[in-house]
Amino acid sequence: MLRLETTRLVLRPFQVGDLEAFVAYRSDPENARYQGWEAPFSRQAGMRFIEEMMHQPLGEPGSWYQLAIERKADRQLIGDCALHFLDNAPQQVEIGFTLDRAAQRQGYGFEAVMRVLSYLFDDLDYHRVIAICDVNNVRSARLLERVGMRREAHFIENFWLKGAWTSEYYYAILQREWRSRQRPDVTT
Repeated sequence: MLRLETTRLVLRPFQVGDLEAFVAYRSDPENARYQGWEAPFSRQAGMRFIEEMMHQPLGEPGSWYQLAIERKADRQLIGDCALHFLDNAPQQVEIGFTLDRAAQRQGYGFEAVMRVLSYLFDDLDYHRVIAICDVNNVRSARLLERVGMRREAHFIENFWLKGAWTSEYYYAILQREWRSRQRPDVTT
C-alpha cells in the first residue's frame, strides 16, 4: 500500500471513511470552478470514485490514481493529489491537486506536491512530470512555479469546460532539473 509522508501530511489511498470530507470539499463551488466535476458533488459520485480508487492499480498507463491528503495533526482528509500515468508518453506523469478551501494558504499544497514529485522522480525514476492549470487559477499556477515547474505553454481557448472555452498553462519539470535543485527533505 502506497503511503507517502511529510512533516504534516500523509498521502495515502482513499478509504470509505473519507466520503464525507471528500464530498464536502468537492461540493464547494470554488473548488469545482477549474475542475471537471460539478458542485454539488453527490455522495453517490463520491462513493463510486472512492471505490474506483480503492481498486485502481498504481502506474497503469492511461489511468488516473488519486492519493488522499490527510493532515497528521487531526487525521482529517484535506484534499487529494492526482497522478495521470500517460499512455502515449512513457516515463511521464501528469499531476493535479485539490485542497479543501479551509486547508488552503497554509503550505499543505506545496508540501504534498513536493512529496509527490520526490516519489515520482526519486523512487519511481520518472523522466518528466507535467501539470495543466486554467490561466485564471492563479494560486495553482504559483504553487506549480514554487515547486520548480516551468511554464512551457499558454494555450488560448483550447479547452471547453462548463459551457465556455478556457485557456490553460502547461507546466513541466524534468528529473535532472528536480535533482539539481536545492530543496528541503520532504520525506521527514
